Amino acid sequence: MTGATGALNGATVGHLLDRMPANELAVVARDTAKAERFAQRGVEVRRGDYADPESLPAAFAGADQLLLVSSNDPVADVTSLHRAAIDAALTAGVGRIVYTSHQAAAPDNPFPPGRSHFATEQLLAASGIPWTSLRNGFYAHSLGWFAGPWQETGVIAVPADGPVSWTAREDAAEAAAVVLASHGVYDGPTTLTAPTAPTFAALAETASALSGRTIRYERVDEEEWSAAQVAAGLPADRTRFLLGFYQAALDGFFAGVDPLLGKLLDRQPRDARDVLQAMVP
Repeated sequence: MTGATGALNGATVGHLLDRMPANELAVVARDTAKAERFAQRGVEVRRGDYADPESLPAAFAGADQLLLVSSNDPVADVTSLHRAAIDAALTAGVGRIVYTSHQAAAPDNPFPPGRSHFATEQLLAASGIPWTSLRNGFYAHSLGWFAGPWQETGVIAVPADGPVSWTAREDAAEAAAVVLASHGVYDGPTTLTAPTAPTFAALAETASALSGRTIRYERVDEEEWSAAQVAAGLPADRTRFLLGFYQAALDGFFAGVDPLLGKLLDRQPRDARDVLQAMVP
């Protein structure tokens, strides 16, 4: 498992430890000291870094399956980093790659990660290695940022609106463990989302019901919104990056929902309402 020191794959390792012996697992980290908690439980810790391709074949050696977390480096060419990892997996003779993708993996997605996920899936398909792409819904913990400080302002103000299947990262992590434990039952693109995909307008209504006060929805002009972000100190390139999310939502890239996540968890997945409930003062 790569990315084991991060929130997503780290949680997946924890769920795998509930399902199989620690000596059947190995985690890969850029800084092995940060994976000490896994070493203490008997998991082998190996050093590997996508930006250091020579470190990867040994890190992946002997893996029946490789859980490949997508890079979140804001300045790197992440597709090239993923290519290095896939090439190393081929060299190491990995049996299957399970990649943490996104439901909006598409070449024309206004949100840049969607395009890099699509490009990585194309690399996986061309690699000859059996692969599974976990197309996770948009992670729900980021809703607090994208919806803005509605608890203080009483307004959810966004530059564009569209349905988003806000999906709990914790649920996605647990589902990844189930997929890995299935040893190849799930092949190719595999969509994992919450059961609903509300718009921000609908979220305002839900927030009103949960908080007991009126929370308004307001669509703000994109240029006005962008100028406000820059004025608040957000770099212009980061502002354009985030604006792409709202544009992608408006275009329906995050609208799809799929029942598979609930089936894998054997329970109802958490959704946007659960996130808003935790935000209510």
